[in-house]
Formats: sequence, C-alpha cells, structure tokens
Amino acid sequence: MQVSPVCLHARDGPGPARRTTMMSRMQMIVSSSSRRFAFRTALGILAVGTVAACGGARDPSSLTAPRNHLLGVDRGAEGGADQLKGGVNAYLWRGAIDTLSFMPLASADAVGGVILTDWYQPPSSKDERFKIAAYVLDRRMRSDALRVSVFRQVFQDGEWQDTPVSATTTSDITTRILTRARQLRAENGEQGN
Repeated sequence: MQVSPVCLHARDGPGPARRTTMMSRMQMIVSSSSRRFAFRTALGILAVGTVAACGGARDPSSLTAPRNHLLGVDRGAEGGADQLKGGVNAYLWRGAIDTLSFMPLASADAVGGVILTDWYQPPSSKDERFKIAAYVLDRRMRSDALRVSVFRQVFQDGEWQDTPVSATTTSDITTRILTRARQLRAENGEQGN
C-alpha cells in the first residue's frame, strides 16, 4: 500500500518533509500570482502608454485651417471648379447667401444646398414678416437649378397668420440670386451661360 507523502506527514506531525511540500505548494501559488501580477502590470503600462500617445502635445502649425464656404472669397471650388463638395453649384450657393444676407439665417447647408432664413420683419412694416427657403439643386449654373420659396405672415387679431405671397416677390428674389451668381462667376474669370 502506498500512502501519499502529505498524508504520511499529516500523521507524523509537522516535519521537514511536510514543510518542504507546503513550501513548494506556496511557491507555486506565489509564482502563479506573480505571473498574473506581472501580466496585469504590463497590460496596465500598455494601456497607459496608448492613452498617453493619444493625448500628446499638438503642434498648432500642423493642423489644417477649417474651410468655411459661407464666409470670405472661398467659392468652394477645388482648383477653381464651380461646384461645392456636396455637388451644388458654388456660384448659385454664394449668390443666394449674398442676396439673402439682409435676413437672419436659421441654417445653411452647403453640402445639401439648402438655405433657410429666420423670420424677417421689414423696418417699414410692423404687421408682416417673411421667411425664405432657397434650394440649389444642381451642379450646373442654370435657372432651373435654383428653387426659392417665400413665406409671409401677417399679424392679425393678436397672432401671426399665414398669407399668400405675391408671385413677383419670389421671382424677384430668384432673379437677384441668379444675377449675383453670374457676377461672382464673371469676377472669377469663368465663361458660361
């Protein structure tokens, strides 16, 4: 019959063989936890190094300046082309922005070619207000590439009420936008219709 050394030592009391067996078990446990600790430490150092690399100091001169198609002389074109990145005509877009600049802009999306104004109340009339939506629909500079909608409200009985707009108002604004777009194209030295 063979008895394991641990059981044998347990009967005999704590002797040198039992202490050796217990020490080797403890070394295995310590060795295993040391490896786990070393692995966790290495993983933590790697994570800290990765995060530190993301937040390093930036050289401001290496950053590119933002491009704003609504301001300045930038007519959106890459190499002088007459279209913006979104596929709308840059001259029509800028012509619409310039023409509607007397009104407060609610939103202007150069990529989609949509300009929405906020309500504008003419100084001469306190009982009416206007809102305009202009859509640039094409890459080519054509009159059918521009759609303008004018909304009018009149103040009656203590509230604003929608009223129809004169047909000439919409066509006048459209004509002014097209005229401004042609001026911008001529200033840029391009030929066309």
